[in-house]
Formats: sequence, structure tokens, C-alpha cells
Amino acid sequence: MAPTQPSDSRPRRSDSTRAAILEAARERFAADGYERATIRAIAKEAGIDPSMVMRYYGNKEGLFAAASDFDLRLPDVSYIPTTHVGAALTAHFLDRWETDETFAALLRAGATNPAAAERMQTIFREQLGPIAAAVCPDPAQAGTRAALASSQILGMALARYVLCFPPAVVMTREEVIAWLAPTVQRYLTAERP
Repeated sequence: MAPTQPSDSRPRRSDSTRAAILEAARERFAADGYERATIRAIAKEAGIDPSMVMRYYGNKEGLFAAASDFDLRLPDVSYIPTTHVGAALTAHFLDRWETDETFAALLRAGATNPAAAERMQTIFREQLGPIAAAVCPDPAQAGTRAALASSQILGMALARYVLCFPPAVVMTREEVIAWLAPTVQRYLTAERP
């Protein structure tokens, strides 16, 4: 009798190994930053040999790219009144920063590592750029407007979640939105100065 083949619905061992590596990598990059996180520590946390990390991801840079490949899950702005887009995006980013430490790791790494900075640029260009194009008065300015909005969002993230400036940390979610949203709104929807 021939051995039964695993069904397509069961995860393959390599899939679970990759998932364990990515989970461990996200935790290590979030806790240690890009420079201090090591393949050896990530492999230990995943419960595998370091050679397996190299087999699947090639090197630390490849692993970081895979671990930081995520969808911002931005809201569909076609259902949001244009005058509320700044508040909706600010609230959304606060929710994401507070529930996913990968963002803080990416921000830390992006400040010192070109590959991480490039990853951040791609995420914001591909995911925030289309939102800016959808709501700004001149879609040709979408890149500039997305960069300006990002400067506010990432600036607060740096102050609140990475550097932990006490005044930024103790602000309530509502206070952050009240302060930040009007600026994000202006960057995205105001007429060009």
C-alpha cells in the first residue's frame, strides 16, 4: 500500500518553519533593532538551526525585508468624508503602532540602515501614496502630500513609541488625534500654498 500524501489543506513543515522564523525575527527586530538583532538569536527563538534562516532568507537583510513586509491595512477613503481623512488616518496609524511592534522596529532601523529606509519608503509610497492621490486637489502632488503627512505621523511615532518622550507618551489617543489630524488633513487636502 502506498503512503498517503499529505492533503493540500495541511500546512507544510517549511511553511510553519518560515512562519516561526518571521515571528521570531519580528520580535527580535522590535526588541533589539536591526543592527543588534542576530541570525543566531532569531534562530534560537524560532527553535531552529541558524542555517535554516539562511536557507530561507539568504541573509539578515533578506530576513528583515520579509519580516517587515506588511500591509498597513489603510482604510478605504472612498467611504470617509474628505474633511475627515486626516483624523481617520491619524487614528488608524495610532491603532497600528500600538498593536504591532514591527512598526517601531522598522522606524528604528530605517534611521540607520539603508535597506530598512528603502523598505519604509516603499511601504509609504505604495500604500499611502494612493490615498493622497485620491483625496488631494491635484493628484500630481500626491507624493509630496504623502511625504508631508508621513512626516507628521512618523514624527509622532518616533516621539511616542521609540524615543518615549514623556509628554508624547502620556497624551491620550484623543489628544494625539486632536493635535495631529488637522495638520495631516491640511497636508492631504488643502490647496497648494
